[in-house]
Amino acid sequence: MILNKKPLTLSEAKVYAKPSEEKRQVDEYFKIFAKLSREKAEKLGEEIAKLNNPKIREENIVKIVDFLPKDSEDINKIFVETSLSIEETNSILEIVKKY
Repeated sequence: MILNKKPLTLSEAKVYAKPSEEKRQVDEYFKIFAKLSREKAEKLGEEIAKLNNPKIREENIVKIVDFLPKDSEDINKIFVETSLSIEETNSILEIVKKY
């Protein structure tokens, strides 16, 4: 039974996936794609959430943290359901550049 559903960044998911011989492929995946430590991923997510933009949902924040978009084109790939203004996109990019 599912009691709670919350999107996790790769850095957060890595904590729940215990390393083992059977999960070697999963461990390799995390090594390649989890770019930030859990602490930095949490800080980045918090900074983006502080923008208090109703267009930015929790799922979007997780994708931003995992992908670390470099330009507005990358941001637009994450926000397919809604469109962000140039100012909104730039504010996200400025935060991501710190990490």
